[in-house]
Amino acid sequence: MALTKEMDRREFLVTTLTVGGGFALALTFPWNPAEAAANAARIPDKPWESLVGKDETEINPWLVVAPDDTVTIRVAQSEMGQATFTSWSKMICEELECDWSKVRAEYASVNRHFRENKVYRRMATNASGAVRISREYLQQAGASARERLMAAAADVWAVPRSELTVKDGIITHVPTGRKLRYGQVAEKAAAIKLPQEPKIKTPDQYTLMNKPTPLLETPLRVDGSVTYGMDVRLPGMLYAAAKASPVFLGKVKKYDDTKVKNRPGVQAVVEFGGADIEAGVAVVADSYWHAKTALDLLPIEWDEGAHGEDTSEKFLQMARAALDEPGAQVVVKKGDTEVALKGAAQVVEAVYELPYLDHAFMEPLNCTAQVTADRVDVWVGTQRPEEALLDAARLTSVPQKDVYIHNCFIGGGFGRRNQNDDVRQAVMIAKQLDRPVKVVWSREETTRHGYYRPMRVARFRAGLGPEGMPVAWINRVIGIDQNPPADPAQTIRGLHQVPYAIPNQLFDYHLRQTHVPTGVWTSVGRSQNEFYLESFMDELAHAAGKDPYQYRRALLDGNSDFQHAKAWVKVLDTAAQESGWGRKLPEGTGMGIAIGDGRRPGVKEITICAVVATVSVSKKGEVRVERFDVAMDTGPFLVNPLAAERQVEMQMVMGLAAVLRQEITLQKGRVVQSNFHDYPLLRATEMPEIRVHFVRATDEPIVGIGEEALGWVAPSVCNAIFAITGKRIRSLPLKNHNLSTSDA
Repeated sequence: MALTKEMDRREFLVTTLTVGGGFALALTFPWNPAEAAANAARIPDKPWESLVGKDETEINPWLVVAPDDTVTIRVAQSEMGQATFTSWSKMICEELECDWSKVRAEYASVNRHFRENKVYRRMATNASGAVRISREYLQQAGASARERLMAAAADVWAVPRSELTVKDGIITHVPTGRKLRYGQVAEKAAAIKLPQEPKIKTPDQYTLMNKPTPLLETPLRVDGSVTYGMDVRLPGMLYAAAKASPVFLGKVKKYDDTKVKNRPGVQAVVEFGGADIEAGVAVVADSYWHAKTALDLLPIEWDEGAHGEDTSEKFLQMARAALDEPGAQVVVKKGDTEVALKGAAQVVEAVYELPYLDHAFMEPLNCTAQVTADRVDVWVGTQRPEEALLDAARLTSVPQKDVYIHNCFIGGGFGRRNQNDDVRQAVMIAKQLDRPVKVVWSREETTRHGYYRPMRVARFRAGLGPEGMPVAWINRVIGIDQNPPADPAQTIRGLHQVPYAIPNQLFDYHLRQTHVPTGVWTSVGRSQNEFYLESFMDELAHAAGKDPYQYRRALLDGNSDFQHAKAWVKVLDTAAQESGWGRKLPEGTGMGIAIGDGRRPGVKEITICAVVATVSVSKKGEVRVERFDVAMDTGPFLVNPLAAERQVEMQMVMGLAAVLRQEITLQKGRVVQSNFHDYPLLRATEMPEIRVHFVRATDEPIVGIGEEALGWVAPSVCNAIFAITGKRIRSLPLKNHNLSTSDA
């Protein structure tokens, strides 16, 4: 179905940068028509629309070769700023040995994925899996295609494969110097079946990966032509503004559509709800403005159900009470903690509390859907396109083969766009109409109907021996979730294997259920557990009278049971050295350190990361992070160091905003925060210097980069604040603490 657009983002950027007060920004656009065409061809601005022409040959589902040697890569993971199109293309082309300048990429078809027995393996984008989980089979796809192309050339020349070499998509017969291009043998290669699959390269053989590569995604973002879900326009499309019950799990009691049905542009007022869909009402109109202004005037009476008096404080009290109950699940039991604690020279105890957090992405939730009797089309930015298709089929009773998910570029996901509640809602609204409908959630609706990072409360107790080293360690975590998960990995990860040398340990936990939806948030469990763990390690170092960096180092060196101890020390040393740990700092300035590796049950890969925060606190108590030094293990390679560095920087910014001011709180069952004025992002003036130091500390591929640094922002910052002020931060955000000095 063709899309029509009004003024597009590029036109908007160009227009607004050249009018009004003589203000101009130094942005560069490819005005040369040939350059513009080349950039546009790398990735389609509507990524679900194929660039592949009729004369191009599919070698396998992952890649297509054109007669002019252009290679199109099918990308089965979503793009939300992490440069997925670039990394996937590199992993395939590392083996394919094609000309990188002729590579372009597009989204793989979700519909085809189901029609051909999940041909693209995995289409969910989460858990740092776009590289970690996909790399080997993408390399295999590239290697298989290369060998089929080589076999085709060998057949053309009637020579052994061993006499051929390839570089940049040009096959050479070494004895004679004859050459063939990939595009010349692609059609023949497509029909070839290999007797066995070739071996893929090992990291020491890489020639494309492990090198910084300009991002294929950049031109679209620079000129504004990238199509997010919010940009979708369809012929005859209507707009819907939706409002769900302000109390989660509430229902619609009644509403009076006569108050708005005669307003300009209004087409209908519809109700929605059902399994996994928050009940509510939507106004449908010929523009979003008409729909939204009418919705604001629509009288709606809600049945709040059983949760109309719930509050965040009530949940915290529930969790605090559970701290005194033996944990429902014991994760670690080593030695005799009670005996060791009684015999300790000193006992240290701390309770930590963390709030719900929203994902706070820039593009509000939206979804466009068209539902007919025999076909469903959905345009949306989703991290889980497979589940989106299954949901649409289930809600409409249309067969899966007739459901099409047109995945858009995503204007921020961070785990929130795993849920597809926007898809379910849009499909239920579109079912009631005979035209395509774009459902847009206002910023307020997006903020107040999230799947939030869960609240957590944790208590730690440790006994120190005469030399200040821990001899006993007891910790209990209380997870506050909507639905206690069958897999508690996110509640226990990082704490299930304490890396420091402690002979006696006990770790248990409780899960407590509330009505508030919870889900994954970038760093998934680490931003809570690492805050407790690394903050408490700092408390132990202080109680022992030792330097926090050296204290950690000694406990790692002394832990022969921890297989990654030496690698941790290497990363820890890098962070300390690069940050200038121990140097004299101006008054009111201090450093804090934290380290971890994102380990979790059932996953062997890790990414070791250490963060040193250099922080200043004014006499008025104003906190400013001056600099982050991030040391990160790369393992034997990074697919794209340039993209990796940018992802680390993003995590520092996201984590710092949460540390400073972000929290989601509830009063009378409702989320209090509504927009960026009361759930603020980091301001440009607050941006710290970020230095990323990559170091090879391990020999196995790492778990990923996309969320492997964020968990250590909070403890490093809070440990620095203690170094400056002597005040311990055991709950966040910092806005709730008075850090001013008495003479301020």
